[in-house]
Amino acid sequence: MTPFITLAGKRALITSGTRGAGAATVALFRALGAQVLTTARSRPAHMPDAQFVAADLTTAEGCAAVADAVHDQLGGVDVVVHMLGGSSAPAGGYRALDDSQWRREIALNLMPAVRLDRALLPAMTDRGSGVVIHVTSIQRELPLPEATTAYAAAKAALSTYSKSLSKEVSPKGVRVVRVSPGWIATESSVDLAKRLATEHGVDVEGGKRMIMNSLGGVPIGRASEPEEIANLIAFLASDKAGTITGTEYVIDGGTIPTA
Repeated sequence: MTPFITLAGKRALITSGTRGAGAATVALFRALGAQVLTTARSRPAHMPDAQFVAADLTTAEGCAAVADAVHDQLGGVDVVVHMLGGSSAPAGGYRALDDSQWRREIALNLMPAVRLDRALLPAMTDRGSGVVIHVTSIQRELPLPEATTAYAAAKAALSTYSKSLSKEVSPKGVRVVRVSPGWIATESSVDLAKRLATEHGVDVEGGKRMIMNSLGGVPIGRASEPEEIANLIAFLASDKAGTITGTEYVIDGGTIPTA
């Protein structure tokens, strides 16, 4: 039986592909036949050199090194998936965010995509084909003022940039799509649930409920699994999604209320 989707023959760059949803996306792309290069600050022991480049993507130099590796190791790229993101901001609301903290959030959540797109998209538009997927966050619409204001603002900027980019390059054959996850059951989110459980004297499930309550509730009652995020990204990267561009797909268990 012919598989519903295949990525055979596709060359893909997936940033932050060693943990969580990034690792799940790398594994699925490879299972579907893609040749994948991924990146993080340090190479895991199980990751062959030919499939990985170590780089700090919060710097211009790190982005340039990854763009060079795409050329040298893949000979070009057909799909770029920007998975990198996160926050190190302290609690305390807007007054806890000094200029250096704002710069860190923007350097992590916006600028790597901007720099890598600038380096890699010209070859895609020259060829007349390609897919760019920016992973944003529901927090661009649902920020948590106590701790994620800067992260949410940076992801909102990424979303707006992505929409503008799609309008520019879609007529040249390159699709640009956004994927907006809610709470994902990653290692870091489980660690957060455990920390909350310890701090508030509840079990880990109680810690998870606290996270869901902070988001206003998750109707399906659980986080998305990393593999579920990967499934959506793989479909959008495939030829089955050939007319999908310029839009954002929310995958959040119903967290964001809609009409």
